[in-house]
Amino acid sequence: MIKLELDRKKRSLSVKEPADVSSLQNGFYGQMKKGIIYLAPEEALYIMDIRNGRCFDEVGNEYSFNSVAALFLKIKKLLARYLTYKDYRDKGLILRDAKEAEGGYGRTVLKKYAGGSFKFDSFAFEGLFFPQDLLTLVDDEKVGKELYERYWIGQFGTYKAAHRGRISKLDVYETIFLLKHGGLHLTNAKLHDVEKTARKRIKFFDDMYLVYEDWRRRGYVVKTGFKFGTHFRIYFPGASPVRAEDEWMHSRHVIHNFPRKHKLLISEWARAIRVAHSVKKTFILAIPGKKAAIKVDPKKPRLDFLLYHRRKDGIETPKDGTPRYLMYSLTEDEYIGGEGLAEALAEARHYGLEMMMAISDRESSVTYYIIKEIELPGSEYEYYEIEWLQP
Repeated sequence: MIKLELDRKKRSLSVKEPADVSSLQNGFYGQMKKGIIYLAPEEALYIMDIRNGRCFDEVGNEYSFNSVAALFLKIKKLLARYLTYKDYRDKGLILRDAKEAEGGYGRTVLKKYAGGSFKFDSFAFEGLFFPQDLLTLVDDEKVGKELYERYWIGQFGTYKAAHRGRISKLDVYETIFLLKHGGLHLTNAKLHDVEKTARKRIKFFDDMYLVYEDWRRRGYVVKTGFKFGTHFRIYFPGASPVRAEDEWMHSRHVIHNFPRKHKLLISEWARAIRVAHSVKKTFILAIPGKKAAIKVDPKKPRLDFLLYHRRKDGIETPKDGTPRYLMYSLTEDEYIGGEGLAEALAEARHYGLEMMMAISDRESSVTYYIIKEIELPGSEYEYYEIEWLQP
């Protein structure tokens, strides 16, 4: 048994018995002060839950797990923090409170993507906009075919069977892009008409288009991601829909747009990532809008825990290693906002660590995702690769 002592007035939890202090110190629990280990609530609850800890106050009254937890209910995301702390500890790994972060760890992995620019020949052609469908049809066979084969804009003929039909279909993003940059003239609408219609039909349309245009202008092919539960799928510069040896070119990346003012249920967000991973595609999270200067307050971290991880000769510890990740603890039934996520990622970047999202579901099973920043040359927006990880 490990004896925990509760100071009700200060609401602090400590361990004083020498044998218990030694055991917990070896396991990197708590903060040592004058031979006494002071524990964070998550640590104390873990010891009570897993390591046969028992908690007593100054006069000898024993407190149950829930009685201790009730004293700290004002802590934001207390249960999410505890469940993710417990799961990570149960894997034999070490984690510490994010308030201990010192910075300059230099462990951020920056994913560098190819640069490029969109080079478009001069065109002048007409199309008919269908506002109820948010599609434009181009019946000039020569232009439609060239747009499709040279730039992979629109769908000429039939999907994966371009030879069946002579009409080119442009989605609303392609329509606006060509109105701005490609010589398209609509016989029944102007640019502002299309934008006004799209804003009524598609939530956060302007943010969606910003992301589409950002990648298109850098030479990437951007198409719908509907089949994969995301907003767009992308192909790297040079990709073509023209079949090589009768093989269809498959995308390897999908983009999900997360506007700063938008909030999304965690379970829905995680579902999109899982769908992408199930079809072996890299999931890219886009946060449009210029990066804002975000102030990091070491005393009030947005993130929850410093995470030590594995290495070839064992596990990293505060004694002989440095942390690798900062954990963001969440539950499946809460909402996360684009602005809040951007702030959390900025904090991880400030300390030179990657961010790990730890999501606890209703059965208290925890799923982990690593978020790696993308460098897209010339872009002012934030993009991140999200990978599933089993610590």
